[in-house]
Amino acid sequence: MDWRHHYSSRCSDALSAMAVVTSGDRVVAANFGGTPEGLLDALVARADELRNVEIVHMVSMGKCDYMQPEYSASFRHNALFAGASSRDCIWEGRGDYTPCFFHEIPRLFRDSVMPVDVAFITASPPDRMGNVSLGIAVDYSIQACLSAKTVIAEITEHMPFTNGASCLHVSQIDRFVPTDRPLMALDPPSIGPVERDIGSHIASLIQDGDCLQLGIGAIPDAVLGFLDEKNDLGIHSEMISDGVAGLVKSGVVTCRRKTLHPGKIVISFAMGTPNFYRWLGQNSMVDVYPVDYVNDPFVIAQNHNQVSINSALSVDLLGQVAADTLGPMQFSGIGGQVDFVRGARRAPGGRSIIALPATAARGTASRIVATLEPGQAVSTSRNDIDYIVTEYGIAHLTGKTLAARAEALIAIAAPQFRDELKDRGRQCFKWLNQ
Repeated sequence: MDWRHHYSSRCSDALSAMAVVTSGDRVVAANFGGTPEGLLDALVARADELRNVEIVHMVSMGKCDYMQPEYSASFRHNALFAGASSRDCIWEGRGDYTPCFFHEIPRLFRDSVMPVDVAFITASPPDRMGNVSLGIAVDYSIQACLSAKTVIAEITEHMPFTNGASCLHVSQIDRFVPTDRPLMALDPPSIGPVERDIGSHIASLIQDGDCLQLGIGAIPDAVLGFLDEKNDLGIHSEMISDGVAGLVKSGVVTCRRKTLHPGKIVISFAMGTPNFYRWLGQNSMVDVYPVDYVNDPFVIAQNHNQVSINSALSVDLLGQVAADTLGPMQFSGIGGQVDFVRGARRAPGGRSIIALPATAARGTASRIVATLEPGQAVSTSRNDIDYIVTEYGIAHLTGKTLAARAEALIAIAAPQFRDELKDRGRQCFKWLNQ
């Protein structure tokens, strides 16, 4: 059958496409900028007809009405990474959170640990060969489609056709829903003096020719602002945003010295402004691959001088990092932090950096703590930690004793909390009294 016939004969509106979803199904949806909001909205419109449909994704940028109490009999959200829209749902028991490393999510689908009934994605229109690109949201979505019994794609001209391994053939998709809906976008964050100071400290640890992994938010963007004088930087990162495009244009990021995929920026998803998405679709330098490749620590380690930069909510005096829970409350997810921390530390010349503001709650609470709160999960173990950075400086923990670690961390805590940390540390740990 000609692919054009397959495509045209299976196009419909979103509500008609939802007829394939039945009670008890597991629906896996693409996330971040690739959130198929039109499909999810149409699914919610069928709430009265459905019961116990599980909706699985990382961070959705849509309205997420299916998480509201009035739909709890019809839908239950299973978060692979909690976000602002899903925290109340999880905490109040209407939803679930499944802990997992980002690079292992595709395996959950492939090995039927989490069998997929229906996959929802956003994709570009087909090219002349009948391929559509998942563009900015390849990560776990490709494998969800390959494992699903049924695949429904929202098709939009706004999705950039990216290089790498971002494509499916239309024959692998069961329903197509054309739309003019723009992609979910994210404006550049506001960068304040704390973020600038942290960015400056991190930039001092980056050398010419390093290969970077950056997250999303004010601190990664602040780091990028201090890299103008660096040369031949590379990027191997689960995601990028607008700031990286600026460094490519200025000639700072060339990827020439990369030992894996030289000359190429390698990512798994992207999040940013519409201009950034257009830049991605026009740039052959960027390759987008599934996350079980990009975030595999053994793949990451093939990049010499790989530097990982990630954030945290709090760090205790042992060097344990809590990045995804506030006490026992699920706040976000582990994402690719441990993937890249371990990959970077295995890489020749590699380094890992955890960055966080020294205080929270408008300066009334220290993020450097003697011990983590009861119920707070350790995201990255003390054995994995290399550098911790706050606006007050850099603590290099690799190879340091427990006492030396505590001293280094207290030194980068906010000054008003340092004496309290010493006293509390001595109460908790006898070795601090030596």
